[in-house]
This record gives sequence, structure tokens and C-alpha cells, in this order.
Amino acid sequence: MNSAVPARERWRGLFRRGAGAPGEAPGDEQTDATMGIRLRRFAGPAAYLDQVSSLRIAHLTDQHVGRVTSIRVQRAAVALTNLQRPDLVVLTGDFVCHSQLYLDQLEEVVRGFEAPVIAVLGNHDHWSGADAVKRALERGGAAVLCNANTVITLGHERLQVVGLDDAYTGHASREKAVKGMRRDLPTLGLSHIAEEADGLWRHGVPLVLSGHTHAGQVTVARLNELSIGKIAGHRYIHGLYGTRKRAEPGQGAVYVGAGIGAAVMPLRLGERGQREVAIFELGSEPGSFDEHHAEQVPHQGRKPSPELMASRAARVARNRERRARAVQHDESRAVQHDESRAVQHDESRALRHDEGSAGGEA
Repeated sequence: MNSAVPARERWRGLFRRGAGAPGEAPGDEQTDATMGIRLRRFAGPAAYLDQVSSLRIAHLTDQHVGRVTSIRVQRAAVALTNLQRPDLVVLTGDFVCHSQLYLDQLEEVVRGFEAPVIAVLGNHDHWSGADAVKRALERGGAAVLCNANTVITLGHERLQVVGLDDAYTGHASREKAVKGMRRDLPTLGLSHIAEEADGLWRHGVPLVLSGHTHAGQVTVARLNELSIGKIAGHRYIHGLYGTRKRAEPGQGAVYVGAGIGAAVMPLRLGERGQREVAIFELGSEPGSFDEHHAEQVPHQGRKPSPELMASRAARVARNRERRARAVQHDESRAVQHDESRAVQHDESRALRHDEGSAGGEA
């Protein structure tokens, strides 16, 4: 390291570029236009070759619109996505951080996409109020799939999309999501939690797009494998897993996006931990163009215990009760304010009446 460069500047450069973990190339220095957001391209699974001539899907996840991630970053992600001219934009959850304070900004962000948008919810959306987040997404023009599937026509192509609600907080229902799903159409799966892909593959979904992990945000020295894999217990940390080859029934591919925003700290170190927009070319054969990386071996992972799932569900319930109490408190204060103004108005009228009567008597 060049000792002539002040330590502060060296660290600034590290934060800007992303220090590569072993085997990783350092990323380009961020520009004002892209805000350091990486663009990563992949071909879709071979299963689409007989079903799709050409569909370009843009995938973004974990936008966490709010004070931790600036609106400039959100707008840059939208602009970068629009430049790719996708046929469809899919968003895989965690649209907010810890509150509903920035739903107007979320609506603005979603409305900025030029292609149709389909979304599923994540754990932060349920912690903050899933119904309110869903309404904001819909006001922005997104279709939100909560354990449901839909068929969308894109040009002369038809694509079936199945979306799971958030599995982290216990809201996912694969049975509901696949009910009525057609077998004669190309199908794309969406789930905030990547591990749900294993079940969707068994229903003939060859590709599932997901998020949640932020790729660990710090991938230097493979720290993300420790934090997200061994400690948090995820099988899929970031990028492409499974297989895109013509596979046996019950097999498929899953992609875990690195996300755009952050809920606590915006720090991202390492090329794989940088913000990203991922592009999937359905109808292109795997290996027909240069891709960011190939399929990876999944980590061992472990299922969350019943106690942990109960704790997550309880957090959703507590937050819902807290919001309800806050609404009741605000309504009570509003009533008290109105009653106080009414009393003051009546007292003022009575005083004027008394003064008028006194003047008449005089």
C-alpha cells in the first residue's frame, strides 16, 4: 500500500470501489450516474428455450426506501434499470426499513420504472405494515403477488409469474401460490427468501429470483459466508445456485440479489457485496454470452427452528399492536383537540353574549 496516500483517502477509495475478496476483481469507481450500482447479466435456464423467444427481466431487491439509503441511490437504480429496456421489472421485497414514513418516496420509485412491475413482500414490509406497503406499491403501478400467480403478456410473449409472500415471518404459502398455475406457460418464481425455491422447483418453476441477504454487504475475506451462511443459516447467500441445464423434475435455479438499500448500515465492501441490478435474458442459452458468474454450490444451511419462527411472527404482531395503539392515541388527541376548540368557541360566544347583555343593561 502506498504510504504517501493519507490513510483517510485510502479508506475512502476502499469504500468507493469495494475491496475484492480472494478471487474477486475490484469494481469500478462509482460515478454520479450509477452510484456504484453493478449491472449483472445472466441467461435464463434452458427450460425457457422452447417456450420463450426473448424476454428481458430486470431484478431488484431490498430497496429499503428511507433515511439509510438516499433517494439519489434509488433513482439511480431506476435509471440504470430503464436503460436496459427490460420487458418486465420484478422486485423481491423489503421496500421499507422500520416504518411507513417513506411510502410516498417508495411510490415515486416504483412509478419511475418504464416497464411493468411485479413485486412480492419481505420481512421488513410485514414488520412495518404489509397492507400499507402493498398499497404504496400498487399506487406506484406494481402488481403485488401474495401467495398468488398471474399471467402477463409482454409484447407477443406470455409469462406466468408466481409470487410467495414472505417466508421469514411465516407468511409464505406455496400451496396457495401455485394453485391454478398453468403447466403450458413459461413460469418465473419470486420469493424474498431464496430457500423457498426448492419447493417451487418441484412445481415446475425453473427460475426463482429472491433477496433478503444483501449478499452480506461485506464480502471481504468471505465474511458474508460466515455471517449469512454459518451464523444465519442460509443455503443461498448471493448470486446463482442450482442448475439452468435441462434437469430432472424438481430441479431448477435460484438467484439471490445483493439489493439496493440497507436497513441499518449502508456499508458495502467487496465486489460481490455492491448494490446491483440483475438482468436475465429468458430465451438465451446459458453460456451464450459472458456472465458475471456461473452456478455456485449451495451452503449447508439449516431450517429455522419453530421457536425462532414463533419469535418472528410475534414481532410482526407486536409491531401491528404498536401501530394500532399509536393510531388510537392520535385519534384520541385529535378528539381532545376538537373538544377543546369547541369548548373555547362556546366560552367565547358566551363571553360575547354576556358583554352584550351587560352593555344593554347599562
